[in-house]
Amino acid sequence: MTAEIPLQRQPWPQNHENKPRRTGIEIELSGMQLATLANSVAELLQLKAKSGGRYDYILQGDDAGEWVVELDFHLLKEMGKKPRKQDSFSDSAEQLLASVAGQLVPLELVSPPLPFERLADIERIIDLLHHHHAKGSSVEFKNAFGLQLNPEIPSAEPELLLRFLQAFTCLHDWLLQQEQVDVTRKLTSYINPYSKEYVKQLLTDDYQPNLSQLIDDYLTHNPTRNRALDCLPLFMHLDEERVKAVVQDELVKARPTFHYRLPSCEIHQAGWGLHRAWNGWIQVEKLAADEVRLAACCQAYLQHLNKPLHNLFTSWPDIVEQQWLDL
Repeated sequence: MTAEIPLQRQPWPQNHENKPRRTGIEIELSGMQLATLANSVAELLQLKAKSGGRYDYILQGDDAGEWVVELDFHLLKEMGKKPRKQDSFSDSAEQLLASVAGQLVPLELVSPPLPFERLADIERIIDLLHHHHAKGSSVEFKNAFGLQLNPEIPSAEPELLLRFLQAFTCLHDWLLQQEQVDVTRKLTSYINPYSKEYVKQLLTDDYQPNLSQLIDDYLTHNPTRNRALDCLPLFMHLDEERVKAVVQDELVKARPTFHYRLPSCEIHQAGWGLHRAWNGWIQVEKLAADEVRLAACCQAYLQHLNKPLHNLFTSWPDIVEQQWLDL
């Protein structure tokens, strides 16, 4: 069973359209067959599992939208949607890819955007898959599985989006420590931090960009999905032409959400659950919501970054724990 730690509420209950905020959840795992994963979740939520191809399922019947269960390998998923031609070269290539992918590529469960009240379903799913002996990131060195959050933005105003970026930047090292991200995931490029140059730009008092400049500066330093907080889907939603001029990645899908990629999936561990990633993210939101505390934290972190020798004797995550959280 997951630990009975309550999920904290977001300081902004409404999204940018003045509707209840929703969050999409993505869970990567191994140790189960694709069909077993799809059918187990469908049964738990009383949904209907429909095959979308040889490597993905759609779970239908949820008022929130469709759930997706898939092998996280774009090329193979596309091959799996086409009729199989027996004894052909393409069929042999597909079988080879599927064999390799089965050893290296995670299965992924992707929820529709869920309101806060529905997040308890994610904890129920985690309990179910734990009992099915699903495996997470730290089980094997080759795993680098994540639990990713896609929380809707409360506003598209650049001032507020900047505050989220600043708050995340200030709390990044604490979040990395809090999440106990395993070594394999740290060694991959999937969750790279923002560069120190970009961090300093974000935290400087006189950095007050309009939306175009905010997006341009982000793209200059982060022309990739592989960031602990990936803003490409959000900026694609807000200014598709501007993003596509720099990033040609068909996996970047426009949506009005942040893409929080940092947390590991440790679904095999007793007591692990959504609460760890979720409540860590809520600390980012709470700091972004408190302009006075955020400004002071930004200044303190800048001073910390500008004194590298001092950093040998002080731990920024410890300072965050002592001074800058809203527990």
